[in-house]
Amino acid sequence: MLKGAAAMAAASVAGAPSAARSAPADPWAYAQGIIDQFSRPLDFSQREVSITSHGAKPCQLHAVDGFPTIDAKGKVLTPVPGSHDCYPALRAAIAAVHRAGGGTVLVPAGDWYCKGPIVLLSNVCVHLAARARVRFSADPRDYARDGDYDCGANGKLVLSRWQGNDCLNFSPLVYARGQRNIAITGADWTSELDGQAGVPFEDGSGNGWWGMNPKGARQGPNPDAMHQGRNNPLNPESLAKLAPKLDAAVLARIQGDAPDWRSDEKFLPALSEAGVPVERRIFGLGHYLRPCMVEFIDCDNVLMQGYQVINTPFWIHHPVDCRRVHFSKVRMESIGPNSDGFDPESCDTVLVDGCWFNTGDDCIAIKAGKNLDTNYGPTRNVVIQNSVMNSGHGAVTLGSEMSAGIEHVYAQHLDVRNQHWQTDPLNTVVRLKTNMNRGGFLRHFYVRDVKLPNGVRLKPGFYKPIAGGPVKAGTVPTGGGAVITFDCDYAPAFDLIRSRPPEVSHVHISEIRVTNVKTAEGAFGCYQAFVVLGPVGHSYNGPDSKQILPVTDVTISDCDFGTPVNAAQPWFIHNAKNIALRNVVIGDKRYDENLSG
Repeated sequence: MLKGAAAMAAASVAGAPSAARSAPADPWAYAQGIIDQFSRPLDFSQREVSITSHGAKPCQLHAVDGFPTIDAKGKVLTPVPGSHDCYPALRAAIAAVHRAGGGTVLVPAGDWYCKGPIVLLSNVCVHLAARARVRFSADPRDYARDGDYDCGANGKLVLSRWQGNDCLNFSPLVYARGQRNIAITGADWTSELDGQAGVPFEDGSGNGWWGMNPKGARQGPNPDAMHQGRNNPLNPESLAKLAPKLDAAVLARIQGDAPDWRSDEKFLPALSEAGVPVERRIFGLGHYLRPCMVEFIDCDNVLMQGYQVINTPFWIHHPVDCRRVHFSKVRMESIGPNSDGFDPESCDTVLVDGCWFNTGDDCIAIKAGKNLDTNYGPTRNVVIQNSVMNSGHGAVTLGSEMSAGIEHVYAQHLDVRNQHWQTDPLNTVVRLKTNMNRGGFLRHFYVRDVKLPNGVRLKPGFYKPIAGGPVKAGTVPTGGGAVITFDCDYAPAFDLIRSRPPEVSHVHISEIRVTNVKTAEGAFGCYQAFVVLGPVGHSYNGPDSKQILPVTDVTISDCDFGTPVNAAQPWFIHNAKNIALRNVVIGDKRYDENLSG
């Protein structure tokens, strides 16, 4: 079920170096070579089939008490009870078009209630007309009913990946695996996919998908309800039966002595560390790992374009082990827990162009596996451009799940608007997250021409280290407040196995322009200009022979960071060298110097 490590694509992008470790002679020419891979649109047959020809009927809506955002209770719209289910019609139309050789499945204008996932097949485009809105059911059973793997009481599940780890779980609401030439598109941003994550479950079993998250559970009618962070009694008390070949000492180290190690969010990474095969990593019904909104696994030639997504259970878009992924003119409005906008994982050749992000977590977060799940290989050859970022944790983030590595990422011409800076500010703009567990490498990362008309979050979100280390708690704003954040010791206490130091090098950032906002205390653009927290040796708990390398070869040039709140310490550096500042303005001072620390 798990494929081997991905080999490099036979057809390289224009101008690609002969070795992956090589820096391109002209990085932006290399980026243009990636962009050029998408100059020819995907080719679908002219055949078009409406879901109404397979019996679909629109539904009516009514308002119920729920969560418009994870932080606000209020009325939310949902299909009235007894609405016609369009899932059979969607499934039948996709299958018919696929069998006929391909084409387009049309979702006409109207509200369509769907009690199950949209599963794409090769050579099929699902297109939402203007004012077409698919309302996915708020019922976990609908996403554990028709998967490829019959897991008994847990349901019929699909192969998925949850925060970097492979598992059998609920189907994502839009899903494909092993398909070629697929697309989901919309006419405009009135073409809508609604995950209904803030709607209470239809059977009354919980306060919706967001209630599976600790924050959502606390805000529900029962603050002591089960969630992903509580011990799940369905998870065995020991990994011994699942990993019989591991000796007791190794198992004890993986399990640790934390009282919540059997919570679903910690039990799945423990299964990876123990080498338990994916067919025995069974979640779904009775568990609390929310599905992604859109997840494609092992697909070639993927297009997501021209629609809006709202209120998603978990990560919004998550292509895994895909090649040639085009993400264009998509709007995301989901202020929910873990509502990352776009998370390409172990993908090769990706273009993000003209998108709008207003998310409850990172706008973009590039991933590459976690723990021992590096089977799909690194993410490489990614261009991000011409997009708007508002609320979120990071605008362009790499990690934190990046164990297989990330290389050749290019971000340019971004409007980091931070429109909601007074009520829900963007935490940081360029963000790297990894630690001694997630490890991996980051190299050849280039950023240019980024405008911040409303700065970033002004209140710091401080680093929480393992006690006794060289960097003290409450001093470094790795969780928010810096424009650029390198956090190589992200949430170290969450991971018990910390034996894989990350390697970070060749990062070049230019032309960031921060505009201050006016507050009662003065005009500021950030809390601190930048943070480079390299790997923290104190967090390492593996063999003594492992080398822990500093962050190296970083340039920050032609940037204006505005006025930091912490003007006395405009930056922070730990375990980093060759950090070159060239024509960098912070407050009223220009810097041209080389930093190490």
